[in-house]
Amino acid sequence: MDKTDQLERNSWTVLLPEELEVVQNFTQPYLNFLNQGKTEREAIEYIYQTARNHGFMPIEECQQLKAGQKIVIKEKGKICALVVVGKDPIENGINIVASHIDSPRLDLKVRPLYEEDGLALLKTHYYGGIKKYQWLAIPLAIHGVVVKKDGQIVNIVVGEKPEDPVLTISDLLPHLAKEQMEKKMSEAISGEGLNALAGSIPLDKDEKNPVKTYIVKILKDQYDIEEEDLTSAELELVPAFQAREVGLDRSMIGAYGQDDRVSAYASLRAILEVKDPNKTAMCLFADKEEIGSVGNTGLHSLVIENIVIELMNLAGKNNYLDIRRCLGRSCALSADVNAAVDPNYPDVFEKRNCSYLTRGVVLTKFTGSRGKAESSDANPEFLGKIRRLFEEEKVSWQVGELGKVDIGGGGTVAQYMAYYGMEVVDCGVAVMGMHSPFEIVSKVDVYMSYKAYRAFMQSF
Repeated sequence: MDKTDQLERNSWTVLLPEELEVVQNFTQPYLNFLNQGKTEREAIEYIYQTARNHGFMPIEECQQLKAGQKIVIKEKGKICALVVVGKDPIENGINIVASHIDSPRLDLKVRPLYEEDGLALLKTHYYGGIKKYQWLAIPLAIHGVVVKKDGQIVNIVVGEKPEDPVLTISDLLPHLAKEQMEKKMSEAISGEGLNALAGSIPLDKDEKNPVKTYIVKILKDQYDIEEEDLTSAELELVPAFQAREVGLDRSMIGAYGQDDRVSAYASLRAILEVKDPNKTAMCLFADKEEIGSVGNTGLHSLVIENIVIELMNLAGKNNYLDIRRCLGRSCALSADVNAAVDPNYPDVFEKRNCSYLTRGVVLTKFTGSRGKAESSDANPEFLGKIRRLFEEEKVSWQVGELGKVDIGGGGTVAQYMAYYGMEVVDCGVAVMGMHSPFEIVSKVDVYMSYKAYRAFMQSF
């Protein structure tokens, strides 16, 4: 596309047959990634193993920093950074593409298992911004880890294989739902009502809670864990269905967790192809974005600073000024998604400034809510350079905004990187049905995001 006017730019990305084949070949492995990486731990493990298979060396094995070197850093099972060392001194800055690998879901509470009315259930606490009703009456899989008192870690995945059982949260039949259906959608289902069915067979009728007792026995027999071990566990309920091609033309992908694993996958594929860049390139995969980037695995912590300090230490640069200069001279793409215009809900979108499926990667100058609250508003000088880069590299792109001004909004990790003085802009894929159990993206847009990230890390 060589159109420069933004209003003209908001048109479909038209590809030749051979280009469509390239897009199809690129996105087929992406479905596998979505199926294998439904939790942040699983996504990070996939990324780490892929990096190792492509010659990235754990930072613990590095003695010094050399141009062309490929380094992988993994922390706490939920953070990963892939680095390709550039020719320029690292204190001149790093080109960073940062995405997040957590997604909205249902977490099991620390004391989840109970029995009521002859049924065993699991209590949950929802994570991130969800529409609670969307999580009823669908098959759910349980993923996560249980850490026993002796430190042993037990990995659990139930519900993904065809022969596996699944969990579900029942919905109220319409015959008895008159009062429920008269409530606001936000009130019709309570957070405390999101309890998943876990069993119905009593082990011993003389027991006080015979059905729960049987579930406890299953946990012991199959996983060698006690009920009390669930207090030191991280177990998540996620949709049990697989990623699928959508549309009679197979042009889209539907799956759980594409916000923001679509950016994680595209940036992973991009950095695997970066060779001998001038500036050091980094792909950063972080946790906790959906709840404010908090905690010691979110970007509101010192994650970026700690990684940069480790890299600069390898380069023999240990003074505080060099570290601050590196961070301040860095540039970043906050690789996160935007909301695609949905023709079923036209009233919430300002169509001249919102993003669309199949129109390329989305540059989002600012996010935030209403009056740009909690936004990193990108500088126009930086945007101008990014536009020129995308034009030179033939990246189809569009601009986007998250709906009409007064309706809502949302944030990304951009503000936490801008904190260090680096230039940052949000850049990602348009998503339809964001935060639902089955989000929709365009294959063309996924491919264009990969091209954008690769160009930024290789040539910016």
